[in-house]
Amino acid sequence: MFDYGLFRFRDKQDLFEKSIRYWNPDKTRFWLNAGIDLVIDRREGYCLYDMSGRRLIDLHLNGGTYNLGHRHPELVETLKGALDYFDIGNHWFPSVARAALSEVLIESTPGMAYAVFAPGGAEAVDIAIKSARYATKRRKIVSIIKGYHGHSGLSVATGDDRFTKIFLADQPEHFVQVPFNDIAAMERALSGGDVAALIMETIPATYGFPMPKEGYLQACKALCEKYGALYIADEVQTGMMRTGALWGWMTYGIQPDIMVTAKGLSGGLYPISAAILNERAGGWLHEDGAAHISTSGGAELGCIVAHKVMEMLHRPETIANARAVADFFREGMAEMIARHGDIMTGVRQRGVVMGLEFDHPEGAVFVSRALYEHGVWAIFSSLDKRVLQWKPGILLSHAMCQEILDRFDAAMPRARQLLREARR
Repeated sequence: MFDYGLFRFRDKQDLFEKSIRYWNPDKTRFWLNAGIDLVIDRREGYCLYDMSGRRLIDLHLNGGTYNLGHRHPELVETLKGALDYFDIGNHWFPSVARAALSEVLIESTPGMAYAVFAPGGAEAVDIAIKSARYATKRRKIVSIIKGYHGHSGLSVATGDDRFTKIFLADQPEHFVQVPFNDIAAMERALSGGDVAALIMETIPATYGFPMPKEGYLQACKALCEKYGALYIADEVQTGMMRTGALWGWMTYGIQPDIMVTAKGLSGGLYPISAAILNERAGGWLHEDGAAHISTSGGAELGCIVAHKVMEMLHRPETIANARAVADFFREGMAEMIARHGDIMTGVRQRGVVMGLEFDHPEGAVFVSRALYEHGVWAIFSSLDKRVLQWKPGILLSHAMCQEILDRFDAAMPRARQLLREARR
């Protein structure tokens, strides 16, 4: 019996049956069929524990939500302390917590003027798109084929067909997609002078972290300026020191008009996201500040945690550790390619943003399973299953980095076996 106080389960199978019946049948069956019977229970630092007690090192991080680890003691203490004074708050009125976090975000984001808060990244993308449309008085939005920006009303229309067509959310008249790293296609999409904004992840995560070609992002920004479109940088997975700088666009020397941050901003403890706007994009805040409202957007408890997250990210020791982790895996994965080059074909990397390439169309699915069996959880890219998303946390210790590499090495024979079986 697994007793959690308010609820209990007879055993793990009982949990799966109820998950299928009451929660999400397809998602639950998908993981079971893939050989991943994970039910996350206790979590601490960069480790997850299955409800049966099995330990896994987390290299998924839920897209960077646990950038600083699970239940970081400083963040837990911050949230506990905030609960003595704060709650969600009231979105209609000025707030000490929202004002303080806004100031920190704007001071950390050159060229920006205002922070508008939401509960999650998709909602923040909606705010970004609405702000771009306000500023330009245009409707059309350009995004990347196989890009991903969330699942809400406007954000889902910027993403892959897999996420739009099922809900009849594909809107070709207002949402145009072009191939990543194709600057000629980008110019064709923008040259009509009818585009409100280009939205891109600095490095597209769900697509497997393909790296921007030299000068590509700068050229995209220049085209936006040439044709009067705003540039929206989606930093949900590339922000928070994960590329080696606080925001990924800083490492590429570009200046967005709007930026979106989420996931890691919450510290993994209280949902919060933000659309960071320059003066032009934020003009509607002067005209009608209630044009966009959200009861839990900028919840004061979330603001307090996010304020602490930002303080931790600015510490010299955090910055140094993030770079040390990136260097460790750069060297370590070069060694792994030398040892396992028969199945592992390449590494895409910028800081701790990494994609590991394998030589089978769904190679990363099998590698993910092999790693799971060897105590490491890393997820394959949804829109390119050749690529394993490899997302180490920025506060990992050297000892745990070495353990991860050792477990990766040990898992490769099992990965080969699974790949052989898949090719039969």
